[in-house]
Order: sequence, then C-alpha cells, then structure tokens
Amino acid sequence: MIKIFPSTNPSPEDQLLDYISVLQSAGAEFIHCDVMDGIFVGNHCLDVALLDDIASRTTIGMDVHLMMVEPMTNVQKYMHLPATYITTHYEAYNSVQNIIKMSNYIRNNKKLMGISIKPNTPIERIKKLLPLFDLVLIMSVEPGMSGQTFNESTYEKIKELRTIIDSQNLNIKIEVDGGINENNMQQVVDAGADILVMGNAMYLARDKSAIFKKSKMMYRRKSNI
Repeated sequence: MIKIFPSTNPSPEDQLLDYISVLQSAGAEFIHCDVMDGIFVGNHCLDVALLDDIASRTTIGMDVHLMMVEPMTNVQKYMHLPATYITTHYEAYNSVQNIIKMSNYIRNNKKLMGISIKPNTPIERIKKLLPLFDLVLIMSVEPGMSGQTFNESTYEKIKELRTIIDSQNLNIKIEVDGGINENNMQQVVDAGADILVMGNAMYLARDKSAIFKKSKMMYRRKSNI
C-alpha cells in the first residue's frame, strides 16, 4: 500500500493541532514529525512537549524523524511516544556499532527502526546494514527547510534501494521526503517508494483528500502491473 505521510513542517507550531485535525478528516493515518535540534540542521522545532500534546489530543499515528546530533543520547526522550517509526540520520553516527545499538534499543522498545540518508549519501553506505532497519528514509532535499525542489537524482537512488531490498527479500519500507508534490508523486512511486512524505505541497493544497485518494489509485495501478 502506498502511503502519504504529511509532514509537521511547514505548519506553525501554534496551529499544528488544528492542521492535524484537518489532515485526519482528509484521510491521513500518520503524521511525519520533523524534529530538529538547531545543530544537525539550522532550524529548531517540535520539542518533545509538543509531541506529547499531539499524542494526548489526537489519534493520528506518528512517524518521528529525529534530525539531531548525538542520536544515542537524545532518542530516549521520544521512546514513550505512541510512534510506529523512530528514524535517525546515518550521518549523525560515529560508528557502525552505535547504529547496531540504536537498532536493538528501538526494536526492544517495540518501535520500528528507521534510518535516513541525505542526498549526498550513497545507498552503498547502508547496504550491509539494511537488516538492522525497518524503514529507510531517502532525503530528496537537504534536511531542514520545507518548500525545496525535488532532486531528480533521487529516482535512481530509490530504484537502487528497491532492487537491493527485493533481491534480499527484506521487509523494509522505502520512505522519501523533500519536494514531493502531485506532479512527481507517481514517478516516486514508480521508482519503488512505499511512503511519500509531503510537506509544503500538502500544507498548501486546497483539496487534501484528493491527494490521499490519488495515492490509493496509484497503489491499485501498481498492483495490476
């Protein structure tokens, strides 16, 4: 099933609960929570207290994307959340051993382990580590700012990862984030993505429910190929 996960970014934080209510009414099952520490990326947003508030006042699923340095230290603050996925950045680790520790920690706490890679990080860097992950988040823009243009080289990156996952029969979802809109979402799915994160395009869309309907149609077409 092809899923659309709307992002918390670029909604103003004081309007986020209202925005999530609109998304749920439109058909959203998950919200992609962009947590930024102001160090790994320039922006700072979505403190854990706000995520607690969202969790207590909505029923939407959470996909937590931690854009922060020292993930081993910081991840513990987020483990109590009712999040399905906890994703950290490959580039934030200083050793493979720490990635293994993180995978064990997240999975032992009944969450799914995600790893994110920036546009300049090749798939080859994580190829041997794939069994540690339940989700790979391919960034199609530099993380931090919403509204950036989709990097066209991402299509080949998705295809490469899809081929590896299928050839090894791994149970890993491919998530793509950055510059996805109604004009390119079909191409992203055709390349092999399972989950499309939509920020600016979803936030500005007048008919948000139409985007979720379109994703279901794409899945049906793909299933019939």
